[in-house]
Amino acid sequence: MTHDELVAYMKSLEQVPCPEADSFTELDHALQCAWILSKERPDDDELVIAGLVHDVGHRLGSDEEHGTVGAEIVRPLLGDRVADLVAAHVPAKRYLVATEPSYADVLSPLSTVSLGRQGGTANAEEMAVWERLPVFADALVLRGADDRAKVPGRAVPSLEQWLPLVASQVARISERPGAA
Repeated sequence: MTHDELVAYMKSLEQVPCPEADSFTELDHALQCAWILSKERPDDDELVIAGLVHDVGHRLGSDEEHGTVGAEIVRPLLGDRVADLVAAHVPAKRYLVATEPSYADVLSPLSTVSLGRQGGTANAEEMAVWERLPVFADALVLRGADDRAKVPGRAVPSLEQWLPLVASQVARISERPGAA
């Protein structure tokens, strides 16, 4: 996926209803997630970008694999850390359900249903593997923002306001040795 294709894809999400709420689109969800992360971690551009693109795999793969599919899509363009965060946001939900019993209570009904398709509550072996991932602590932060980014009518910056940040990341990644 090129930068222009990613931007076009993100813009197309304005036409995709979010199954979580009426009068709410997938783009609204992505923008809210990025905005929440920008407030919580203002010095972590890659985490904010991951919040913006964390669900790009939804329309291109099944619910259970959307994190992995999304990571594959954004890795060449946005880099390893952003991609690893996108991939880890689904395991982060499974991890939180296993480690914080009250976490399941904050999941939306749809997120609760998708949890089952995504493997359900994590087991000890899975949790041990995920805890060793360099991005996992930040993936838990992303997961929390993902859960709170479902408020119809919330005023947040538009996609156009995030595009310079995305373009800057694309430029950084394309300048690295070995970049295509």
